[in-house]
Amino acid sequence: MGGVPKQRHTKSRRDKRRSQIFLEKPSLAKCPKCGKPVLPHTVCWNCGYYKGTEVIDVLKKLTKKERKTKEKEIKAKEKGSSSAKATEDKGKPLTWEELSKK
Repeated sequence: MGGVPKQRHTKSRRDKRRSQIFLEKPSLAKCPKCGKPVLPHTVCWNCGYYKGTEVIDVLKKLTKKERKTKEKEIKAKEKGSSSAKATEDKGKPLTWEELSKK
């Protein structure tokens, strides 16, 4: 015979099984330090910062080679943001060529 259930499943058991169908993806926020997507109200695992303060020293756990590449990324990111701020601070209006480069 085979495919006949011996006992009936309850409504709660059925609904527990079906609850997984409607799961949604978590909403992610951007890390203000590095810009990577992070769950809200959590420490960024890329840079180790939370609310502007360093909570985890990410570089300590890396190997020497990985540490160098990570430090270069951080310096490039800071240099890029500081140069962008410098152009904004000058107050001169941007030309059409400069606008098209961005």
